[in-house]
Amino acid sequence: MAFKINKNWIVLITALAVGGLAAFGAKNYLSRQVEELEARDKNKAMVQVVVAKADLAKGARLSSENLATRSIPKEWAHSGAVSPDQFDRANGALLAYPAGAGEPLIWAQLEGQRTPTFSARLTAGRRAVTVPVDEISSLSGMVEPGDLIDIVVSVKKDKQNFTFTLLQSVSVLATGTKASQQEKTAEGHARSFTTITLDTSPEDAKRVIAAREVGRVTALLRAPNDNGRVSGRRTDAQALLGIGGDQAPVAGSAVPVIYGGKPITEGLDLGSNSSMRSTDLPPTR
Repeated sequence: MAFKINKNWIVLITALAVGGLAAFGAKNYLSRQVEELEARDKNKAMVQVVVAKADLAKGARLSSENLATRSIPKEWAHSGAVSPDQFDRANGALLAYPAGAGEPLIWAQLEGQRTPTFSARLTAGRRAVTVPVDEISSLSGMVEPGDLIDIVVSVKKDKQNFTFTLLQSVSVLATGTKASQQEKTAEGHARSFTTITLDTSPEDAKRVIAAREVGRVTALLRAPNDNGRVSGRRTDAQALLGIGGDQAPVAGSAVPVIYGGKPITEGLDLGSNSSMRSTDLPPTR
């Protein structure tokens, strides 16, 4: 008697096999997607922000007990987010709006608080000085906050033009009125600006102001993390271009002078010991 297989079992087994394969394929696909996302995040620049440990209601008082720090991609960070080094200002403040667990804390969420002023970007003992620049000195608008630049001064003194490096590796705090990376125009070009604000010491700030009064200030863009030193020697502009007035002096006339119809031989001594003086020479004819 032949064994007869029930068709319903065949259909059920086939469905289970297809379902298992589909689940296995979906799991592998999702795993690959997660790995790609994690790898992509690892290559992104990260920043630390202050976040709520749990859901916080309006009126909650902020403290280290209900706040924590979290690393997120820099491009996702809100410009008004509270950073760890600003926590002291937020500590003890009340929430004007609720905060979700894990969400970055925004200054606008705090009662009576606002985004830190521009001066908060300076550390103790530093000064911000603004320098007017033109299209050449501003590298056609391509300098951005956070860049490092050298300040070169061209000045005229005593009818001579001098060029020298005044400051090196100066950090740019702002370009124009923007303290973050430059926004783009509708055509995708960087917005132009006429001033740059620099992070300097008080003495360097006075030197920059003095340079603005007596000469022209130009910005030279440096590569990131380039802290190499360059010569600050004052150089005459014409000598720098190889057109200085250091040519050899013009020698005396090479044309022989004729006295009494005869040429004077080269090297003839007409000194006090000479037997023949210029006053003794016969007149020329």
